[in-house]
Amino acid sequence: MDTGIKVYLISFAFVVLNAALIYYEIFYFPIIPVILLLAWMAFASLDKFIYLIVFFVPLSIPLTDIVGRHIGVDLFLPTEPMLAGVMILFFLKYLKGQRLDIRILRHPVTIAVYFNIAWIVVTSITSSMPLVSVKFLVARIWFVVAFYLIASEIFKSKKNMRQYIWLYIIPFSIVIVYSLVRHSSSGLLNQMAAHAAVKPFYNDHTAYGMALGMMIPVLLGLFFAYYRQISHLKRFLFFLLILLFFMATVFSYTRATWVSLAGVAGIWVLVLLKIRWQYVVAAVVIVFSLFFTFQTEIMLKLEGNKQTSSGKFTEHIRSISNVQTDASNLERLNRWSCALRMAKERPVFGYGPGTYMFQYGAFQNSWERTSISTNAHTLGNAHSEYFGPLAEQGIPGLLSILAIIVFTLRTGMRVYFKSKSRQVKILALSVLLSLITYYIHGILNNFLETDKASALFWGFTAILVALDLKYSPTETTPR
Repeated sequence: MDTGIKVYLISFAFVVLNAALIYYEIFYFPIIPVILLLAWMAFASLDKFIYLIVFFVPLSIPLTDIVGRHIGVDLFLPTEPMLAGVMILFFLKYLKGQRLDIRILRHPVTIAVYFNIAWIVVTSITSSMPLVSVKFLVARIWFVVAFYLIASEIFKSKKNMRQYIWLYIIPFSIVIVYSLVRHSSSGLLNQMAAHAAVKPFYNDHTAYGMALGMMIPVLLGLFFAYYRQISHLKRFLFFLLILLFFMATVFSYTRATWVSLAGVAGIWVLVLLKIRWQYVVAAVVIVFSLFFTFQTEIMLKLEGNKQTSSGKFTEHIRSISNVQTDASNLERLNRWSCALRMAKERPVFGYGPGTYMFQYGAFQNSWERTSISTNAHTLGNAHSEYFGPLAEQGIPGLLSILAIIVFTLRTGMRVYFKSKSRQVKILALSVLLSLITYYIHGILNNFLETDKASALFWGFTAILVALDLKYSPTETTPR
């Protein structure tokens, strides 16, 4: 039979079957060809499939926003089902003998990632809620497999690194414009409107602000790295894009993002001045020593600040240090206190990955509760990328996160100082600074269980590892 006739017959059969199913109120049949197409793409070209996932990440929406919270489970669509497929395909290929570059698997950052996942496995076994912890574990594995392990292999070319970044920037720019337009309908100076303006693509303005903070350093890095190679028109468009991201950051009203970008600016100055890291560590130790020495006086000063969150930028900045009346700040202190008490109860194994939100209610003190406190598990978690693992996975869990950060910092700085390529140096530094915004932001919030943060956190970590493996100190002409 002629191929054209086959296509027509298959199309006709699909239309008839779909019409029949719609008659019986079954509306999901058209999704099947899409799923088959995606499956074929994953088998045919896994790197392009990863790129497609990255493109969808800023546009993904929670399942509960579509079908409601009554189903008892949530995931981001379409990215997390696609990531699950990548994870399964990765392990199938591994069983067939297809391996990643052994240098990636033996890199210090990768070894730290092994430690993190291995300890999550252990604490999932000892968890107070094993099913919750296993779900957390599986999600962590599919994020690491796609955005770190496979991405590290893809990033053997700088071009692929740039493609990965741009495939996040382009759809994210659409989300930014959408959010600003929605926000402007209530007034851009309306701080409360910023929370809802980013829905359904981001749960709230803090996750949105986190992504903005991570993208600004790398955007600036790409601009300066390739400024000489692009036309005047592209430079102008690039400048407008950077301006858009800065504008969105301001109107996100995300104080943690503002703090992280200010911190990164300071670190950038230290790097440019080539201040030795020993001096930086000594300065940090001195600052912490002074804090503990004069903590009573400092806390009295902070308690004198009663400025709450505000639509006025100066007042909103002042509210960052308000630990007396600002409900958001006080609730964070409440959650952190609960995490410390949970860690004291189970210092080695914790209560289990992903369980904090279900367990912390019993650890709240009445005098630390705020107007937004709750015993329910519907209003967030530990609000920290460090206190959360401490409560859920014990001290080893916290150390595993810190190990990833330390080895990533060492890797990024090694590439920056040892590479002889200007573009590589700028790319490495900008990606590292982007990660540092998350390390700082992670003190106040935690998003690594979401695709929005994981695509950037693990993807940027993979870029530094790939650069480290390719651009050795003895290389004179980078490829």
